[in-house]
Amino acid sequence: MAGQLILRKTDFFTSPRQAVAVADRYPQNVFAEHTHEFCELVLVWRGNGLHILNDRPYRITRGDVFYIRAEDKHSYASVNDLVLQNIIYCPDRLRLNVDWAAHIPGLFGTRWTPHWRIGSSGMTQARQVISMLEQESNKDDPLAHDMAELLFAQLVVTLRRHRFATDNQDATRREALLDKLITALAGSLNHSFALDAFCQQQACSERTLRQQFRSQTGMTVNHYLRQLRICHAQYLLQHSELMIGEIANQCGFEDSNYFSVVFNRETGMTPGQWRHRNRMVV
Repeated sequence: MAGQLILRKTDFFTSPRQAVAVADRYPQNVFAEHTHEFCELVLVWRGNGLHILNDRPYRITRGDVFYIRAEDKHSYASVNDLVLQNIIYCPDRLRLNVDWAAHIPGLFGTRWTPHWRIGSSGMTQARQVISMLEQESNKDDPLAHDMAELLFAQLVVTLRRHRFATDNQDATRREALLDKLITALAGSLNHSFALDAFCQQQACSERTLRQQFRSQTGMTVNHYLRQLRICHAQYLLQHSELMIGEIANQCGFEDSNYFSVVFNRETGMTPGQWRHRNRMVV
């Protein structure tokens, strides 16, 4: 990992005692691949972008949550009005008697599932806690660090309560319509998705939902789903031995030639070229 950019604790924390801080990204610009001397939670509020975590691409938008360990390498590319917040923390500085590992995936060697989603109600509660946490993390009074850690504990429990797997459609039954749509799209990588049927099932206006989706994500529904499928295809090309036709089928493309055309248009190279280049890098 020669030449790897490493974000240092001294550049982001006000003192060696500070355990938690908030780093706003309004907006998040393209950011080169890097690791950290600390861990972070990433919460996406609006817009879209390409988040590459340990060589795996994720098309991210409103409601996406990531648990990033210090040793993980990640970067942001192809961003479009991407607004997110990073809650950065040093596990070795946490002093509260809280079972942190039960609430934060991957902490202290626990099972790591980095990518989750939260719906509108969870986002509202998380925003309120993060706002208070940000205020405390910027204060100098003696109790500020203690208050910040208490709020961080509240945040990780809130996220655990509201988070759900990206393909868990049952988890969004009580969530807002946009949350249901985004989750339904994530669960439709390997088969067709009909927005008109979705709207009929939800008894909503297709035109209104399309407008709301574009306003919050910066993309059309079809473009977002296509990007999800391309990201999944990139992962399979790099990490599996599947034939390109098989990958096309697993990513919702019935015609492998059409898949190659779309992939080339979105990435600037054919699936075969992309596989060769990225395996050479690894």
